[in-house]
This record gives sequence, C-alpha cells and structure tokens, in this order.
Amino acid sequence: MFQDRLDAARQLSQALRHYRGQNPLVLAIPRGAVPMGAAMAEALQGQLDVVLVRKLRAPLQPEVAIGAVDETGLAYVSPYADPLDLDPAYLKDEIRLQMKTLEARRRQYAEIQMPIPVQGRVVIVVDDGLATGATMLAALQALRRHKPLRLVCAIPVASPHALTKIQAVADETVCLSAPEDFMAVGQFYRQFPQVSDAQVLATLRSQASAAPHH
Repeated sequence: MFQDRLDAARQLSQALRHYRGQNPLVLAIPRGAVPMGAAMAEALQGQLDVVLVRKLRAPLQPEVAIGAVDETGLAYVSPYADPLDLDPAYLKDEIRLQMKTLEARRRQYAEIQMPIPVQGRVVIVVDDGLATGATMLAALQALRRHKPLRLVCAIPVASPHALTKIQAVADETVCLSAPEDFMAVGQFYRQFPQVSDAQVLATLRSQASAAPHH
C-alpha cells in the first residue's frame, strides 16, 4: 500500500538508485505519473520528460483499454480485444481521436520544452501502475525505435499479467508489487487524486527552469 504517488516515487527511486550519476532520462506517462517522474528525476540526478501514448477504449466501455497508440500513430491492439469483434472503422476513428489528444498535448508541452532525445540514454519509463499494460507497452515499443542505451520500466504496482507482458519488452523492469488480487491501480494507494493538465504543465515548467542544460 502506498501513501500517495510521491511515496511510490520515493520507493521506486530507492530501487533504481544504481542509475544515480548516469544522468538517466525519466519519462513519465501523463498525467498521473508526471509528479512521480519529477521526484524520481530529482532523486536520480536525471532529466524529466513525458512519453505520449493514449489508451484505445473499448466500444461502449471507455474505461476498458483494448490497446494504445503513440504519437507516430503506431497502435498496439491487445489480444484481449479479439473476442470483442472490433469494427475496423471504430478502431480507425478511436486511433484518430486519441492522436488528436496526443497532438494537442505535444503542442502544449513543446512550448515548455522540446522532447529530449532518448538515443544513447538510460531511459526510465514511469507510470503510477499497470492494469492491462497496454499504454506502457505502446510507450516502450515507441521508445525502442529511438535506440536508447537501456530501457527501464518502473512501476509501483501491476497486475501479474501486465507485468509479464512488460518484462518481455523492457531491458529491466522494476515493479514493487504484483498482487494476485489486483483489481485497479487506485486500490493500492491511500490517496489517489486525479492529476490535472494544469498540474502537469506546472511540473514540467518548474523542471525545465531548474534543469541544467546538458
């Protein structure tokens, strides 16, 4: 059980302390993980940026992820989605819709800082937890194409199934807990408030102004 996201970030930073001094690039999946990423970048003496991916929602069940899409339009559709008999037109529209959100976010974030290149860097991708793992999977697959030196996934809690999927894709996976009775990420936090766009932008601004220019 974590007190809140910052408590989870502190525990993850401790588990990742071997990367201190290597100037790791901590990439947070907005919005929930951005405050975590900021705390971790500071603890590990690294840099903070975001990795933009959006989950693709099941028809009529928007809270269910059937996959995810990255900024380039590369989509990952979960094998779980097969029994749903997805209409290709629905999937195309959903990808287009989520891409619009990604483009709008990137425009907002680019006003604060341009994306930091990942090539040749130790890259630590953080989220506040994994239910299906679809979003993290899309993020890792997108980043792999940019040739990081080492691709690390850091999460406080995950469903055992999601964890297995992610371990196959990351060079290293640090997960503090993968309980069999996993239902939802929020059940493992005493406080789990929504993180707003305004909070994300404020966090990125304060990091960008404090960051030494490498």
